[in-house]
Amino acid sequence: KKPSTASSVTTSTNMGGSSSNDSADTDEKNQFPIQGDKSIMSKKANGSTEKPVQEKLKWGCDRTVAVRICCNNRHFAEHSGYWKTTNFLKEVNKINKITFYDSVSGEPLFIAPQGRTFEEFEAETTAHGWPSFRDQEVVWDNVRCIKKECVSLEGTHLGHNLPDRKGNRYCINIVSVCGYPSEQKK
Repeated sequence: KKPSTASSVTTSTNMGGSSSNDSADTDEKNQFPIQGDKSIMSKKANGSTEKPVQEKLKWGCDRTVAVRICCNNRHFAEHSGYWKTTNFLKEVNKINKITFYDSVSGEPLFIAPQGRTFEEFEAETTAHGWPSFRDQEVVWDNVRCIKKECVSLEGTHLGHNLPDRKGNRYCINIVSVCGYPSEQKK
């Protein structure tokens, strides 16, 4: 099943909220971010998630940092620029879209770049210090915002929505999105 991003959302309902694009007159700025219920981040077996962070993560991301940020945190982030200390830029295919997977569940959370080049994605990410995604790059089947906090439906803390003049900007911890796909967990 291909995940839904903002450009392909029709109607879906999840425990964490719903999304709808039934009207051609609907303004995308009013649709996103899709808000979720605070119960998504309730206490579970591993902090805010039932399952632990995957044992092996992409791009050489530190699992200890991922556990602290993903499952036992609602407000803090990895340090600014942490993503540049990983192997991300060396290992990703800069020509095709990159799917970023939940470090806990392996579900797709973001597919980027969309509506911009990799160079534009990298420049914005560098300028802000964390991977920065736009509405059309979010897999809304698996992501919600609780006020400004961006989370997965699994309960993984991802980062925050920090809108700018271009619209919603989801400033995301790379340790939260460096998982392997659920069917390929290692």
